Amino acid sequence: MTGPIKTRREGGILEVTIDRPKANAIDLVTSRIMGEVFRDFRDDETLRVAIITGAGEKFFCPGWDLKAAAAGDAVDGDYGVGGFGGMQELRDLNKPIIAAINGICCGGGFEIALSTDMILAAEHATFALPEIRSGTVADAASIKLPKRIPYHIAMDMLFTGRWLDVTEAHRWGFVNEILPADKLMDRAWELARLLESGPPLVYAAIKEVVRAAEGEAFQTTMNKITRRQLKTVDILYSSEDQLEGALAFTEKRDPVWKGR
Repeated sequence: MTGPIKTRREGGILEVTIDRPKANAIDLVTSRIMGEVFRDFRDDETLRVAIITGAGEKFFCPGWDLKAAAAGDAVDGDYGVGGFGGMQELRDLNKPIIAAINGICCGGGFEIALSTDMILAAEHATFALPEIRSGTVADAASIKLPKRIPYHIAMDMLFTGRWLDVTEAHRWGFVNEILPADKLMDRAWELARLLESGPPLVYAAIKEVVRAAEGEAFQTTMNKITRRQLKTVDILYSSEDQLEGALAFTEKRDPVWKGR
């Protein structure tokens, strides 16, 4: 794919690269393209895992394109299906997504990273929510970050806009692994291939259960699982893959997942 979003596919893995020089900032058009990319990823049964990264060596993504905003892009404009960056509000996105952070990751770019399931970061990566300095709110981060890391650290980032280096980001738990820059994508693909070999129906159930549990009491979500009231759990419990997992265990062999 040409344009501000580049894609590369290998087997069941989709690599998505934000490529908008100089900083990979996202305007309305780019956000709508990203929404289409992740919608198609969600709906393609042959795709199992996605990687999102940024072009170049300096920026992953700084978020909203302020130059585009100054030229007329409305901050509350049409971001497309999935909201800003294409995945934050995309319903039923029940496949693993890995963020490979190759540099500056701030504002809406950080919110995109928080929408993924695992975050790998290069040694020079940095993170911040600088919206406070421009008199606006980091809306998605205000919802997500206090649930992911200690409350007081999240509020520090939101209130002050200060920058965290990758070591501190890893210490607070929102970065899974720190890697040399030249090893970042190799590791992202290694992890993606591992996930590609796993059971897609189980991944889907895990993601739906986690989402449901964010806003419910423990027992409420457990009841939904045991009563098969969550779509992905109901599909899993009636699937060929559920049986295949048990058979492979008893037959002492690797399972062959079909996603059905």
